[in-house]
Amino acid sequence: MADNESLAARGERAEQIKRKPELYKVCEGCESIVVAEAATCPNCHGYRFDISTARVREQADILGKRLPTSVPPSELM
Repeated sequence: MADNESLAARGERAEQIKRKPELYKVCEGCESIVVAEAATCPNCHGYRFDISTARVREQADILGKRLPTSVPPSELM
């Protein structure tokens, strides 16, 4: 996927999240947005979350404007 396509897709996903922020929460370990029902973060396996809708919207704005960044699993150990 080209960078522009990826940014466009992330922007659209961010808008979907901002329309219903109560369905999501922000991982305090890696700042990923995950579904509210998640017990642990699928990215970093963290278990502390910020559930405020203001924080979810703020993080969606941030993540929707940049390309994804990933940390290799080997660096998480």
